[in-house]
Amino acid sequence: MKQLYIKQKVFSLSGKFTVKDQQEKDVYYVEGSFMKIPKTFSIRDENKNEIALITKKVLSFLPKFFVEINGQEVLTIKKEFSFFKARYNIEAAGMEVLGNWWDMDFQVLQNGKVIGKVNKEWFTWGDSYKVQILNEELETIVIALVIAIDCVKADEAAAASSSTH
Repeated sequence: MKQLYIKQKVFSLSGKFTVKDQQEKDVYYVEGSFMKIPKTFSIRDENKNEIALITKKVLSFLPKFFVEINGQEVLTIKKEFSFFKARYNIEAAGMEVLGNWWDMDFQVLQNGKVIGKVNKEWFTWGDSYKVQILNEELETIVIALVIAIDCVKADEAAAASSSTH
């Protein structure tokens, strides 16, 4: 099992942050394109090779985020129509998220088997999310999914704040 950490509220205006291991060593580099349409987030490995790309589809009625790993689309997060609370659906081959992903406290399952866990950590360097990878072969997709969920949350927060002004 491997543990990685993503600092809470990572999406600053610069749109750059890192995913760290237990020794606080940078393992992944994430960079967003805030002034570009479509909005994208690139995830790079230690050698700066792009391993995943998250893209927000802009020309749809409800927001959709696509996650590609090594050029292959592996999952989609799309907002579902709801009057009361934001609801999202995650579509991926045999994958599902159980728990409260809005509060970053959930498990990632593939074909019913837990492959990753995400929890808030209050005692690490600043508030952060701890991502436990139970199947290291699927590390990239778990990290990409967690970052995509954070993108969705940041997008929803931005939309909510702009509609109240």
